[in-house]
Amino acid sequence: MALAPRLDLRQSQSLVMTPQLQQAIKLLALSSLEIEAFIAEEVERNPVLETGSSDAAPDVPTEDFAPALNDSGERASDDLLNGDGQGTSDALDVDFSAETFHHDTPSDSVGGADGMLGLSGSAAPSGFDADGPDFDSFAARDISLREHLMAQAGSSLSGRQLFLVQQIIEHIEPTGYVGEDLMATAHRLGVSVADMEAALTELQRFDPTGVGARNLSECLAIQAREADRYDPCMAKLIDNLDLVAKGAFDQLKRMCRVDDEDLRDMLIELRGYDPKPGCRFESEDMLAVTPDIFITPRGAGWAIELNSANLPRILINRSYVAELGQDKATKAWLSDCMADANWLIKAMDQRQRTIVKVATEIVKQQDGFFRNGVAHLRPLTLRQVADAIDMHESTVSRVTSNKYLHCGRGLFDLKYFFSSGVQSADGEGASAQAVKSHIKSLIDAEGEKILSDDTLVDLLTAKGFDIARRTVAKYREAMGIGSSVQRRRQKKMGR
Repeated sequence: MALAPRLDLRQSQSLVMTPQLQQAIKLLALSSLEIEAFIAEEVERNPVLETGSSDAAPDVPTEDFAPALNDSGERASDDLLNGDGQGTSDALDVDFSAETFHHDTPSDSVGGADGMLGLSGSAAPSGFDADGPDFDSFAARDISLREHLMAQAGSSLSGRQLFLVQQIIEHIEPTGYVGEDLMATAHRLGVSVADMEAALTELQRFDPTGVGARNLSECLAIQAREADRYDPCMAKLIDNLDLVAKGAFDQLKRMCRVDDEDLRDMLIELRGYDPKPGCRFESEDMLAVTPDIFITPRGAGWAIELNSANLPRILINRSYVAELGQDKATKAWLSDCMADANWLIKAMDQRQRTIVKVATEIVKQQDGFFRNGVAHLRPLTLRQVADAIDMHESTVSRVTSNKYLHCGRGLFDLKYFFSSGVQSADGEGASAQAVKSHIKSLIDAEGEKILSDDTLVDLLTAKGFDIARRTVAKYREAMGIGSSVQRRRQKKMGR
């Protein structure tokens, strides 16, 4: 066979991730804060986009959920993702500023004419509860532990001693302990260890009491001295914290030369001290979580609404398009900008509708939780929700990431409603969270008779849960609850 160049035509199929498809998938998984940042970048990049006035709320998808839920008929997000990105040419850039919205969401109007329930679950009275200045904005920023210690050092020390104390403060851990060995610090600064010890002694006089300790024993000893309780017996007790942890009370009584009553008083005093005094100061700014979805009772069912305060409002500046030059190159560039803007608005609209659709199914599946509490939480998987609303499991996973739901029982991550389950007497199964709730309630009510894991299994079986002992132990440890031996020892120490 001769070797020669030639041309061949072949047909093949492949899945291509277009930029529009990648953008739509990305939008589903973003949190409200990330959406705001993403929209701000798009508005800066695309000149035909602009953000609407905050006085006018966007058209937020809303769903009324009754005991028998009907299909909303909305186009699934999978259909959008599988499309070619063209769709209809009608842009969703309608200006709603001329319209009046009385009850967009519970966050906009609490306790309106139709009795819409607010976050507290009751109608808000008029008067001082109306919109007013945000007094939280006037609150001072919480200072850090380092700033607090530096302020005390600057007001009470000076010269060489102030410099050495400041060097120690620079290595204070968030818990309040010294994070660098004094000998290493002295070598680094070229001073004696005795000078560093003296500086550390000055630091240990600062507030909070116990700061500047090198270990737990020293931290508790500082607090005992401040409380004028550091006698030889207390010193011996603090030096043997390992025996306290083991519950070797007979040995401690002999070592401290005290009786049962004195040892009990010393243990109570010891438990009143703070083992991590620095933790009362915030080491970094905490971001407040705002709900993405509101669930409020309405009639025999539920009203499911998106939080309009979290939704960036995007419009197309048509006046800018009309005033710009009419040459061919400019028109082509504006056409691309308009196509990107229209796609972004449609993708944002479909994102909100998909979130409402997934949240509606979650409320339908977990109706017992919203009515009766965590004990009635059912086991639920992403696949169950995906099959019910005719979407892919990965789409549901993206929708439930970094999204929060607010109802009368509090604020919950959407992932909270998905958990494994155990067999129950009714055959439907029970959520792991529900089982944990029952275990916690049983342990909280155990009183003087400490319940072992075997006893907990028997009590849970009587409640209709088919659960193994190792599962009870796993759930108990996940909740931070000690074993029966540890709880009995703690109860004995607290007497």
